[in-house]
Amino acid sequence: MGGAGSGRGFQGGRATTSEMLALDVRRVQRDGLLLPGRASTWKWARNGEKVASIQMRAEAGRVILDYSSRSNGGEWQAIEYPVSLEWTGCTLGGRRAWFLCPGKGCGRRVAILFGGSIFACRHCHKLVYACQREDANYRALRRSDRIRDRLGWPAGIANPDGGKPKGMHWRTFERLTAEHDAFVQVSLAATVKRFALRI
Repeated sequence: MGGAGSGRGFQGGRATTSEMLALDVRRVQRDGLLLPGRASTWKWARNGEKVASIQMRAEAGRVILDYSSRSNGGEWQAIEYPVSLEWTGCTLGGRRAWFLCPGKGCGRRVAILFGGSIFACRHCHKLVYACQREDANYRALRRSDRIRDRLGWPAGIANPDGGKPKGMHWRTFERLTAEHDAFVQVSLAATVKRFALRI
């Protein structure tokens, strides 16, 4: 099995956000876990199996994170610290919660904290989004597949194109197929260039 950095489109460099445990304040708020006095356990699973969990205790203006962590297979250490919250008003009423990153000297207002020895923002962990590590070929393939999905066509540029979906305006269909064809051309050009360099 490949580790971090294996797989298609890898360009080397920093770890991605998708490789880390993510604690999303929007989901925590939606589940009512930010009410002062609430204590809860947040769990992460892969393929239906629990891989990690964290205890959260909500207080006025902050949550207390409580979990165990270890570095490089060392001893487990109990970690507990507060993460401050900030609230902003929503356009149609209500309030939205944000984490204030507890990373040393950071304090950024963020929706997601990523796990490590400390839960912090992606900047503190020096993370990039997975799409930032894609080369031109795979980025074009991903974008063409997104359009194919919207058009109801099978994924993959080697598969035949389908027709216009029922109810879609012709102008929209023509715009999407033109974008799709442009992404296919970019992908094919990148593939030809890659194989030309290897010959």
